[in-house]
Amino acid sequence: MRKLMSLLQMDFLVNDAAYKNWRMILFLSVLSLIMIASGHLAERKIFQIARLNEDLKKLKSEFIEQRTDLMNLKMETKIMKELSPLGIGPADMPPIKLKVKE
Repeated sequence: MRKLMSLLQMDFLVNDAAYKNWRMILFLSVLSLIMIASGHLAERKIFQIARLNEDLKKLKSEFIEQRTDLMNLKMETKIMKELSPLGIGPADMPPIKLKVKE
């Protein structure tokens, strides 16, 4: 009972050997603050990674959409349709190979 009362009154913090106890309490307090800060930094990194993954998904879908549009624009029928008002069309004759003699 006496030891319990001594513990409840925190006599271990005010007696002659309290210096050792205070050092340990201070060390544990600093250690707990470091652990809390580390946890907050880890959570911040997790949220940042999640946000970057969402941005990556958006950019991938935009890239696929742009690539599809480019493939549609490169199709021969699309090109002929765009150039027909200008009077430009496919050649009727194949190209002629020129030979230069020296």
